[in-house]
Amino acid sequence: MEEKDILGTWKEYTLTNNQNMSVSILNYGGIITKIIVPDQNGKKENVVLGYKHYQDYEANPNYFGALIGRVAGRIQGATFTLNGESYSLEKNNGENHQHGGSDGFHQVIWEGQTFQTEDTVGLHLKHRSRDGEGGYPGNLDVMVTYTLTSANQLVINYTAKTDKTTPIALTNHSYFNLSGNLKETVKNHHVAIDSSQFMELDEHLIPTGTLIDVEGTPFDFRAGRILGTGFNHHFGQNKIAGNGYDHYFIFDETKENKVVLKDPTSGRVLVVKTDQPGMVMYTSNGLEEGLRLREADSSKHLGVCFETQGPPASLHHERFPTIVLNAGEVYERRTEFAFGVEE
Repeated sequence: MEEKDILGTWKEYTLTNNQNMSVSILNYGGIITKIIVPDQNGKKENVVLGYKHYQDYEANPNYFGALIGRVAGRIQGATFTLNGESYSLEKNNGENHQHGGSDGFHQVIWEGQTFQTEDTVGLHLKHRSRDGEGGYPGNLDVMVTYTLTSANQLVINYTAKTDKTTPIALTNHSYFNLSGNLKETVKNHHVAIDSSQFMELDEHLIPTGTLIDVEGTPFDFRAGRILGTGFNHHFGQNKIAGNGYDHYFIFDETKENKVVLKDPTSGRVLVVKTDQPGMVMYTSNGLEEGLRLREADSSKHLGVCFETQGPPASLHHERFPTIVLNAGEVYERRTEFAFGVEE
């Protein structure tokens, strides 16, 4: 366990296990700045996108590694209605609200506390989002716990309570690239997803309320496929997302492993398990070129995000799993990212 001061009030915590894996996290935005894991030859390298200079996280328009809330994703028209009352949010994505707005959880200093057990090391992060903050109702007390196990699992536990009914959909926005130190894009990464349906998007990347069956489309990852097959595909939904993926996949709940990501060159494997109903897979289609990242300059399709969360589209389409947390109830969600190599 290492703790160092960054930019005054910022701290970076580095969790290290006995298997040559480490995870570094800022108290600012709960941002994961790097994840170091070995490849098939034991070579340790970073497998997430992060800035070369810490001060660039202050703006962080791409949300590299950040905790997102109160609601991750886009809220149509920056409005929603709860119990007959309408709420207006900041329009920070065209006419829509995205990732909690400019005062979202990715922009706050969290209260950090480390812990250690016989086979884990971790970090508790706490934050109180006050009633009316960002337009959301209720005082919301949030705790996010990052736990690194001796089996190379990074577990993220989310807990929250509110004193007024409010929507909540928390996630982490890490961009994964298993090639190690950003040697290449994720074009040749192989992905399997336990999902037979995804949400159709309109031209503003807002779910229309229609579910599309993945059968016969570049969105069919049930048996696994190469990510790049959807990057320049004629399929309309890939084009809308900027030649790639930025869609919510609903999990079938047929497999314990919701996502399996593999890089054929490094041999690294990432397995995602979660109790969330689905996730947004984003293949950094909108990532601009030339940002100074830790190991290389940024480019399109340099990383893939697995934003496990409840769907904000449920605020406007009742058929989807709800993200509403009632006063007095407890929000509890868990996502596990397990790293290994192909046998």
